[in-house]
Amino acid sequence: MSVQDLSSGLASASLALAEPGASAVHATEATGTAALGWLMIALPLAGAALLLLGGRATDRWGPALATGLSWGSFAVGAAVIAQLLGLPADERSLRVPLWDWVSAGDLSVQAGLLLDPLSLAFVMLITFVGSLIHVYSLGYMEHDPDKRRFFAYLNLFVAAMLILVLADSYLLLFVGWEGVGLASYLLIGFWNHNPAYAAAANKAFIVNRVGDFGLVIAMGLMLANFGALDYATVHGSAGSATPMVLTLIGLALLLGACGKSAQFPLQSWLGDAMAGPTPVSALIHAATMVTAGVYLVARSQAIYDLTPDARVVVAIVGAITLLYGAIVGCAKDDIKKALAASTMSQIGYMMLAVGLGPIGYVYAIFHLLTHGFFKAGMFLGAGSVMHAMNDRVDMRRFGALSKEVRITWLTFAAGWLAIIGFPFTAGWFSKDHIIESAFSAPGWQGWVFGSVTLLGAGITAFYMSRLFFMTFHGKARWHDEAHPHESPLTMTVPMIVLAVGSLVLGAALYPTGILTGWLEPVFGHGEDHEPLIPLLAIQVSVFVLMVLGVGLAWLRYGRDEVPVEAPRGSALTRAARRDLYQDEANDAFFVHPMSTLVRTTVDTDRDVVEAGLTGGTVRGVSGLSSYLRRAQNGFVRSYALTMLLGVVAILGAVWVMQ
Repeated sequence: MSVQDLSSGLASASLALAEPGASAVHATEATGTAALGWLMIALPLAGAALLLLGGRATDRWGPALATGLSWGSFAVGAAVIAQLLGLPADERSLRVPLWDWVSAGDLSVQAGLLLDPLSLAFVMLITFVGSLIHVYSLGYMEHDPDKRRFFAYLNLFVAAMLILVLADSYLLLFVGWEGVGLASYLLIGFWNHNPAYAAAANKAFIVNRVGDFGLVIAMGLMLANFGALDYATVHGSAGSATPMVLTLIGLALLLGACGKSAQFPLQSWLGDAMAGPTPVSALIHAATMVTAGVYLVARSQAIYDLTPDARVVVAIVGAITLLYGAIVGCAKDDIKKALAASTMSQIGYMMLAVGLGPIGYVYAIFHLLTHGFFKAGMFLGAGSVMHAMNDRVDMRRFGALSKEVRITWLTFAAGWLAIIGFPFTAGWFSKDHIIESAFSAPGWQGWVFGSVTLLGAGITAFYMSRLFFMTFHGKARWHDEAHPHESPLTMTVPMIVLAVGSLVLGAALYPTGILTGWLEPVFGHGEDHEPLIPLLAIQVSVFVLMVLGVGLAWLRYGRDEVPVEAPRGSALTRAARRDLYQDEANDAFFVHPMSTLVRTTVDTDRDVVEAGLTGGTVRGVSGLSSYLRRAQNGFVRSYALTMLLGVVAILGAVWVMQ
């Protein structure tokens, strides 16, 4: 591809200065196949219910049924897309009304689904990659005694994510949002007999509740200012709100996005999420949960287009997370945790892109789709390596596996080439456009965000090559009991499909104009700004940094011998191994102060309230009762004397008052 061709592609696909509220196009009621769009959610939801309620009777055929229902959801989504393709571009927004849901005073919310190019792009990713992960799990979980429950949770995860992206209101989106949180908790802690895994599930659940608080605040502000929660009303009325209100809504939505998409400062749960079975990691990190935050910001384009301050904060959060994840990934020896850090970094690219405004929305979704393929492929490849190595995850105990698990090596290589941005792979098309768009941002933003994305690309090439070479090349560093072997077809076939997508999806979607044309009704159309430096200079810089990153990783982890015990390393390396002390920071600023507050409250309640006020009253009443009961001695003369004294006291009081 020539520079002129690429420049022309950028201009034709960019979205500069689209009209605010472009995503709030009025949706017409669905007919035909689209009217059955609710089946996309109903099928996996029914599978989850059947497997959970059916008990052991579904053990034999339940996993296969769950897999078939997931593919059924994909088939319905594909049929709906076929119907939308037959409509004019400005009519590709259909609504499926479900039922009257909330009616309280002036508030009326009807549950419904929004079938438009943005939601259906996510549907295709969720159902296709999610279904491949179901197939992979048939082999990976074959001998697990609780595999029926596992597949039920997978179906629940897919159904919840589909509710999230298909909802036509923030309120219904929130139902899917919480459903995804529940499903991730169940899957991360699937082997909860291990206390560390149970703790990891709790951590993910709690950190995400912090983000959910932001989404609740945003919905409250929408109700107070727009009197509604459906997208059409909120986005259509956004222009009537004050800049302060829109900025607050944008920041609150961002807080929710940070929780689900593991963005700074709510990213600490992502590495621990590796406690679940490896197919869960692929589902969370590629097709479902971590993409939810990007979807939320993109869906709220009409709000962010009117609040540049909040949008810049989105880009800053993405830039910080981009570098944060890349640095952490350089020091991880656990293959799954290294890939988790990579996910954090790549989602940072997407968040930065949507924070760039109209020019970045399509590029963010483009990278999200390609990332779904190559990251799912690499996570499944990691699971295949673990299958071959007795569930070990320490890359320092791998090496030279390319000859033992050749299919896994080749498919993983496809994902590796895509994520480092090797020319003409899917990642080269999608990530490089984000870098070019970052340099097109105005003023200081162009220099800062452009430099961050460029630096992140170089670091990504290094740490992903480090992972690849430590695992598949160099000298064998296995334990004696390890007997590497290739995975069964149920595991390798999904990996092959994802590998093909990692190589060709970018070329299929972008140069052809399919993706930009498909998303144009949602994000609008415009022209890109000229980058601050020549496009050729950006491309050459990205390529040189990629070569340098791969070369340095080869010298240190491919050619040279890798020690089986990690050396002490520099201060930065030690910090990266501990996630740059994120857990320590959370403990210092949140956990310990809150624990101290709780302990102080409990101590105050015990020492002041219980021992002091309450205890003193109890002791006083008890003492008085002990004294008064002595008068109840059973002697008539004592009672007569008491009565006489009472009469005398009453007469004396009457005499005094006179």
